[in-house]
Amino acid sequence: MSSDYTLVCSKQDLASSTISNCLTEKYGFSEIPEKNTTFTSSDYPGIVLHISEDNLLHLDNLDEKYPNTSCYIFLSQHRSQANIPALTCHSTGNFGNNKFGGKERELGICYPWIQKQYLIELNKKKDNVPKYDIIIESTHHGPTSLGKPILFVEIGSTKEQWTDNKAANTVCNSLFTVLTRKHGLCEKVAVGLGGNHYPTKFNKILLESEYGLGSIAAKHDLPYLDNSMIVQMIHRNVEKVTCAIVDAKGLGKEKSRILTAVDEVGIEVVKI
Repeated sequence: MSSDYTLVCSKQDLASSTISNCLTEKYGFSEIPEKNTTFTSSDYPGIVLHISEDNLLHLDNLDEKYPNTSCYIFLSQHRSQANIPALTCHSTGNFGNNKFGGKERELGICYPWIQKQYLIELNKKKDNVPKYDIIIESTHHGPTSLGKPILFVEIGSTKEQWTDNKAANTVCNSLFTVLTRKHGLCEKVAVGLGGNHYPTKFNKILLESEYGLGSIAAKHDLPYLDNSMIVQMIHRNVEKVTCAIVDAKGLGKEKSRILTAVDEVGIEVVKI
């Protein structure tokens, strides 16, 4: 199946189902009879929709079905302890164990330009979803082994938001604004180190600077970070990473060790 982008939804996931309904009802996606789970739209020939029966975090087997895709965009529900309404996006990967899919100590491939542009478009439309926080997350969970970049696009954090058609429409509208324009590249690309799971400083970087971001290792993942993982953060990327942006106050007790490791890898450090 030839496509520039593969959108991935799951019937197990309530927000995913709300978004897939938006795609079939408003964007013209319909199932290809001989290729069950695959949906196409004559209005968007470069995009296919895959609707799985399985959990999104464990779909490491899509490459064979979509060998020509340039990026997988997973459409998912988001959960948080605070239950704050949120529209989030993030790259995938496990710096340590793989409790939520993927392989241990493996990062998914990143596509910084798509993430950056999506976040910008969402923010342009935030008046449509005034109760929602719009924020990136640090890198976490599976899948990690797909051969093309992965971006998770999520609606959170409770059933009320997962079934919110206005939020789903805003997500789809923002995403299609990006996916239907000419492919681009960020002026500069960095990996992120430090901060919390919702890294507001890195969020600001995406919205207010020329930088795009690859993987982001939050403070709680820093104990797993060694030279080999930093190298993986740099290379598991479709765009060239030129530096590490470091939340200097968000490294905690790992600060000295992390800065030494980054120096040993030989990549420029930009402190924020």
